[in-house]
Amino acid sequence: MKTALTIAGSDSSGGAGIQADLKSFAANGVFGMSVINSVTSQNTTGVFGVYDIPCDVVASQIDAVFKDIFPDAVKIGMVSSAEIINTIADRLKHYNAKNIVLDTIMVSTSGCKLLRDDAIDALTSVLFPIADIITPNLHEAQILCGFDIRSESDMVRAADVIYNKYNVTVLLKGGHLANTSNDLLYDGNETWFEAVRIDNPNTHGTGCTFSACLTAELAKGAPLKSAVKTAKDFITAAISHPLNIGHGHGPTNHWAYSRL
Repeated sequence: MKTALTIAGSDSSGGAGIQADLKSFAANGVFGMSVINSVTSQNTTGVFGVYDIPCDVVASQIDAVFKDIFPDAVKIGMVSSAEIINTIADRLKHYNAKNIVLDTIMVSTSGCKLLRDDAIDALTSVLFPIADIITPNLHEAQILCGFDIRSESDMVRAADVIYNKYNVTVLLKGGHLANTSNDLLYDGNETWFEAVRIDNPNTHGTGCTFSACLTAELAKGAPLKSAVKTAKDFITAAISHPLNIGHGHGPTNHWAYSRL
């Protein structure tokens, strides 16, 4: 069995973060492992607190995993501080980690800011260079490219700016556009992944779930475009068969794709 590691924050309500990643790994047939760098107090209505794990503990978790079960792929999710970002990069470079998927989480679905201002520079200067692919949504891409994204032509322009500025392959997710849910894979050339837009408010953890599925597919040896296609189908199924749980944005259904 192939293995995948998620380095991210814990979501106490189970819909996003470490919990969503491990569910996605399992649903896609890989053995999941985790390094928790932050503990969040959150549910479907919002994020109410973030407690960062000390950097030496984060490093120790990474060491424990790599010294025993070397991951076939690594996903990096929420990282709230520059200090933790530097710790993660140091350990991953030490072990020459492969198939690194960086989910550029900056703001939660409920609108809570999850990345400190001083950490954005560290994210782009320290983690981007070791990532094989980054997966920003439109709001995050706007921070990275510096202009508003309102159309698919804007997505192409933004992806080109990010790719050339940071020298990293970009999977730009279009779920926040008004009329489409198409995603753009950009590595100097553009490849589109289309899906019908689903009117469903239960989207807690969609970004985590999408990038975790992508990580699982890369761990299994799938080519990048094939891995993105599977991840797109997976998240589309997860949103199409929602779990109406909680009083806010409910979680996606991590088991829907395997049952189709």
